[in-house]
Amino acid sequence: MIVVCPQCQQDARRFFRTKDFNRKITRDIFHYYRCLSCKLIFLSPIPQDLGKYYPNNYYLIPSSIGALAKTAEYERYKIDIVRQFANGGRLLEIGPAYGSFLYLAKKAGFDAEAIEMDTNCCMFIGDIIGVKVIQSNDPSEALKGVENYNVIALWHVIEHLPDPWKTLEVISSKLQPGGILVIAAPNPDAFQFSVLGQFWPHVDAPRHLELIPQSLLTKKMQSLGLNTVWSTTTDVGTLGWNAFGWEYFFGNFTNLRYVKTWLAFMGRLLSILLGPIERMKGLGSAYTVVYQREK
Repeated sequence: MIVVCPQCQQDARRFFRTKDFNRKITRDIFHYYRCLSCKLIFLSPIPQDLGKYYPNNYYLIPSSIGALAKTAEYERYKIDIVRQFANGGRLLEIGPAYGSFLYLAKKAGFDAEAIEMDTNCCMFIGDIIGVKVIQSNDPSEALKGVENYNVIALWHVIEHLPDPWKTLEVISSKLQPGGILVIAAPNPDAFQFSVLGQFWPHVDAPRHLELIPQSLLTKKMQSLGLNTVWSTTTDVGTLGWNAFGWEYFFGNFTNLRYVKTWLAFMGRLLSILLGPIERMKGLGSAYTVVYQREK
């Protein structure tokens, strides 16, 4: 079967069929296609009610600001990446969940803001962290009328958006000269994906709508006036996603807690054994890229 690619409007063929192996919210089968031209991998058709695939416990919100501070330490690498290119100014995170990175950005002196769709997360960000947040599941619309930013960050969010290409166009117009855009996303060129295919946990059907090759993303950003200043598939976050992939792959075979724990342990061991391969350039389960608008 052939459908039209949402990015370049060229023909795309069905690449694989899969299920919601990670959350098991539905038994439906989902179809992913790969564009013959730009190599984008995308879900088609997109379910009409995506919200039902994000259960109420999708985000485990910390009990206090102190608990958040402890959790945020695991994400300190993110603010360390940003501070290589920006030391302050207006910062926007799109899809921050309960705001670990926002907390670190605020502590680092950034004037932080957020766009988030989850009600409970928005309440925590606004009331507990003290950061301005716009509740919306449409970043393109939410960005209308706001002032430009020095930093915009999307940590594993772009793959969830029904129209990431429109969002990227709006984002690019909201960056100050010299401003940076940070994007982390699943890597369809990953070693894991080549081995696990439709069972790769980072497919995460149907929540991940597009798996975007880094080369395609970079081409798009260049057309919008943003240049790559830093990229990696071996940052701290990606190393964690490598382990996550193997653990969840094995754990997804059963719902029995004891067996699931044992299988996940096997996944961790395999992650260690395959670490040297996954640390090779371009083969990690995710990529992180920093783009900068010309000054």
